[in-house]
Amino acid sequence: MRKIIHCDCDCFFAAVEMRDNPEYRDIPLAVGGRSDRRGVIATCNYKARAFGVRSAMATAYALKLCPTLTVIPGQMEKYRQVSRQIMQIYREVTDNIEPLSLDEAYLDVSDSELFQGSATRIAEMLRCRVSEVTGITISAGVAPNKFLAKVASDWNKPDGLCVIRPDQVEEFVENLAVKKLHGVGSKTAEKLEVMGVTTCADLKKLSRVHLAEHFGRFGERLFELSRGVDNRAVVTQRVRKSISVEHTFSKDLKTIEESLSHIPELYLELQRRFSQLPGDRAIQGIFVKLKFNDFTQTTIEHRSTVHDESLYSGLMKQGYQRGNKPVRLLGLGFRLDNRETEALQQLSLWP
Repeated sequence: MRKIIHCDCDCFFAAVEMRDNPEYRDIPLAVGGRSDRRGVIATCNYKARAFGVRSAMATAYALKLCPTLTVIPGQMEKYRQVSRQIMQIYREVTDNIEPLSLDEAYLDVSDSELFQGSATRIAEMLRCRVSEVTGITISAGVAPNKFLAKVASDWNKPDGLCVIRPDQVEEFVENLAVKKLHGVGSKTAEKLEVMGVTTCADLKKLSRVHLAEHFGRFGERLFELSRGVDNRAVVTQRVRKSISVEHTFSKDLKTIEESLSHIPELYLELQRRFSQLPGDRAIQGIFVKLKFNDFTQTTIEHRSTVHDESLYSGLMKQGYQRGNKPVRLLGLGFRLDNRETEALQQLSLWP
């Protein structure tokens, strides 16, 4: 039986700022972009969350929910330094680590002999070590697979630990709301609710064929998750399938000419990021993404092993014609020659 730990820092960026600035500890705090420049909240502390403020929320809306919210710009290099400290602590336990972001990772401790192989005691030790070394807290989930470990890490946040033993899996999953399942967004949850499904116990009553008919390949995944099954391995290295650069503008770009004028700067940034990728990576396609002022969006792709500004200009014109309205976000990207999970690299959340 596998032993997986999912570690997740509690409101990471905000936690680092509160550690370094005592005046932030007792007030609603968010790290993010300015409201007058269409900024977005990267994260917020729990005092802000009590008002309904959440990550990825527009800063302007967050300030409406919590007028006393203090919003500060992020300091990414400082957060990276803390993240490196945390990952080094994890490596003291195992090399089988799958980082998901600066503040989140899976650890496979199935073969560890530490604490006589007790994943629970390993997780407790990691939480103590991170707190001692960095001054911030992490929550951890221990379970037989990645799906359940991630659910568990969120169960007793903040600064908590939740353990799901193999003999507890069936009961735990049956009582789990389907909206807690990875990949189930609001639309899928609504569709399931229409079918009379709100918990995994309800979902478990549906056959594999029935779920596949309604949800395609994801139906197969739902069938397995409803039974607590997740055979995904902890992947120590992720291969990037694409790389992109995006920018949200403080004022809408009202014409195609305005949109085209921003291609050179975006293209230069894309080339810079591509040059920093490890190894020799081949390009198999390019794409342009446009998000319009009504929040609809379109992506135009072109399969090609060559790239230049003129190709992006042509794609931009095609994309603009699809919406033919003011543009609030532009993105350029490369599709890379591999078959692994796609990961997109974006510009800062705090322009």
